[in-house]
Amino acid sequence: MRGITFFVAAAGAASSVAAINVIMSNDDGWASCNIRASFDELRRAGFNAVISSPAVGRSGAGSLDLPAVPVLTGCEWDSCPALSPAIGFNASNPRLNYVNSMPATSAKYGIETLAPKFFGGPPDLVVTGPNIGSNLGLVNQISGTIGSASVAANKGIPALAFSGASGDQISYTELPTAWSDVYARLATRFTLIMTASKPYGPIGSVVSVNYPKVDGGCTSPKYVLSRVLPAGFLSDADVTTCGSDRLPTESDVIAAGCYASVSVIDPSTKTTANATAQALVKAKLGHLLTCLPTKA
Repeated sequence: MRGITFFVAAAGAASSVAAINVIMSNDDGWASCNIRASFDELRRAGFNAVISSPAVGRSGAGSLDLPAVPVLTGCEWDSCPALSPAIGFNASNPRLNYVNSMPATSAKYGIETLAPKFFGGPPDLVVTGPNIGSNLGLVNQISGTIGSASVAANKGIPALAFSGASGDQISYTELPTAWSDVYARLATRFTLIMTASKPYGPIGSVVSVNYPKVDGGCTSPKYVLSRVLPAGFLSDADVTTCGSDRLPTESDVIAAGCYASVSVIDPSTKTTANATAQALVKAKLGHLLTCLPTKA
């Protein structure tokens, strides 16, 4: 897992990201293994990261936004005691924050309250996940990972959402795992490339990355630009890639093997964004992108 090779450009960018302020969120809970591994990895890469995530797992909540309430029975994996306040933080590291509500609510709290506190203003970027489990196709409609990233996109803040097919709902206290370290490193590498120049993503869109299973040896997947659902007869053309203006679906990319899908998502519909937004991501990722093998 430690042998994942970063592009030279991405590795060299680490020294320049110290001023990039990142709010992190997810739908698996603030104490889940994946978000804590990614928090550590982003911090090591030089990002100024702060977590604002649900007190307990809230998968399937989509963009639902509800007031936070006291934590009557305690946070997930006993990460906060019973009768804790509705919003709290780790006493030894105030950058680790929970909100006892929905993923979208926690992301909003991070953007509106924690960012001014830690950064003196809005974040430069919001990163959600890596989710434990894929977010493909219609699942994006109810995904809390996509929903929390959409909060940022709707506010004009670049947003990256990561999901991985491998893993289980376990606490950060069980790190490292067979998957969390891999996804953390892959997501950080991707984030370094996206933030090598401004803008850090298409404004008003979410860049969603789905990684394949990594417990079978696929620790360096190839990236393919994709769309959420198959293009319909009246669908607008996608950005031309691999000789076509119809991108493969996320599901097709993941089914092809050791490939990661990269979709640009409209936060209002949770479906594929327009070709202009896709083109910006294509240009930023450059040679990191590849084509799926041609079917026989």
